[in-house]
Amino acid sequence: MGTASLLHGDRRVAYFSANDNVAQTTNGAFRDGLYLGRLAAERGMAPRVARGRWATAEDQAPFTAGYERGYKEVLASRAISDKPVGQAE
Repeated sequence: MGTASLLHGDRRVAYFSANDNVAQTTNGAFRDGLYLGRLAAERGMAPRVARGRWATAEDQAPFTAGYERGYKEVLASRAISDKPVGQAE
């Protein structure tokens, strides 16, 4: 079932590369932040990290890291897709 959702391009699935920290990718707070950061950026909202969703500092730090990463990933992908064809990098 999980593989099927990946094959169908479900955008809600968090994609990770081989270089990602396994501890982060399996951390619920990090993944929650990643999802919410991407969602905020896709909706055009200003970044606003709601760390209060997680009670402890041990959870707030990975949530913040995930949020910032997710937000920046969406902005970076938009910047790439907004470049005119043939523009030098």
